[in-house]
Parts: sequence; C-alpha cells; structure tokens
Amino acid sequence: MNSPDLYAQHTRQAIAERLGGATRHSYLGDFVLGAVDGGVTTFAIVAGASGAGLSNGVVVVMGLANVLADGLSMAASNFLRARSDQQLLDKSRQIENHHIQQVPEGEREEIRQIFAAKGFDGEVLERIVETITADRELWVNTMLAEEWNLSLYPASPWRSGLATFSAFLLAGLIPLLPSLVALGGEAERTFLYSSLLTAATFFGVGFARGKIVNESPWSNAIETLSIGGAAATVAYFVGAALERLA
Repeated sequence: MNSPDLYAQHTRQAIAERLGGATRHSYLGDFVLGAVDGGVTTFAIVAGASGAGLSNGVVVVMGLANVLADGLSMAASNFLRARSDQQLLDKSRQIENHHIQQVPEGEREEIRQIFAAKGFDGEVLERIVETITADRELWVNTMLAEEWNLSLYPASPWRSGLATFSAFLLAGLIPLLPSLVALGGEAERTFLYSSLLTAATFFGVGFARGKIVNESPWSNAIETLSIGGAAATVAYFVGAALERLA
C-alpha cells in the first residue's frame, strides 16, 4: 500500500531538491564520530580515576587536557583525510584531462564500455557516448565517478575538522561537569552523576543520528550507548586494578 508521503517524495520538485542535496557533503558523520569519541575517551578518564581513587581535581585536569589535545588531534586527522580526498580528486581530474587530450578515441571507448556494461547498446549507446564526450567537463566528471569511483563533491577539510572538534569538545566536557561542581571531593563520589550524564549524551547522539538518517532512533541510541558503556567499563576496571597494584 502506497502512502501519501511516498507520492509527495516523488514529485518533480521533491526529486529535484533531493538530487540537488546529494551534491552536498553531509557532516553528520564527522559530528557523530567526534561526539562519541569525545564522550568515550573523557568518560574513560573519569571512570579510570574513580577506579583508582583519584581526586576530582586530577580528573578535571586530565579531562580538559584530553578534550583539547585529543580533540585537536582528531580534528587534524579528519582535516587531513578530507584534504587527501580533495587532492586525489584534483590529481585524477588532471590525469583524465591529459588522457582526453592525448588519446580521445581511447577515452571515448572507455565511456562506451562503461555504459555498455550498464545495458545500453546500439544507437542509444552511441548517442550517450556522443552526448557525454561533447562536453569536456561532463566527460571528465563521468570518468572520475565511473572509472575512479570518486565523489565529485568531497568534504571541505576545514568544515570536517571543525565539525569533529566541536562535537568532541561538547560531548567531552559533559562527563567532567560533576567533577567541576564538586572540585574538592573524590572522583568516586561524582562517578555516578558522570555516568548518568554521559549515558544520556550517548543515548541522545545515537537517537539524533537515527532520526537524521531515517533509521531506528532507539536502535541507534542503544548501540551508541552500548559502545560507550563498554569502553567506560574497561577503563574503570583498569583503573581499579592499577589502584590495587599501587
């Protein structure tokens, strides 16, 4: 049974908007990655400090150092990844332009074989080849997408890095809030509050991700919470074991 929403999604205007949006990179993945990593690593410090019986002051110092250092490191890594993708696209574009200039018939044959593999033949296939090769930019873009399997719209390195760092910073500070409020006490006393806040953060990030990507929000929330909880549990017991050794 077809729903009215399904028909609404397939009007001419809706299709044009959806296809137009496909040319823009989504930074959701960068944000979710930064948020989960920031929450997990900072809470791991809180859990480890609690297990080792350290003070809230130590937790705050270690936590802030982690948020800034690891957040910047992760942002730099994401920046370089996006920058590499962009450089690969530019280099591949130069190569294809050179090939078209030097061996145009060979490049036309590549277009012909690409679309023949998609099921086109005869006059229709030749018309496709003629149409694509008549436009140099379209010709190059087709080769980049079909032969090199490259995205023609890579992420902005600066935006990828900023999205990652912002999410890491926001989520990474949440586990530290109880320690900041009770700065003079011991981490063990604030551990429960930090656990609840961090769990809520993981759950919220997962739930929001599920909503945005049109998957089950509850399933995504539970998955994110489980991953974060597993990392925190390991860190807590490692800290407790180190306390006994000391």
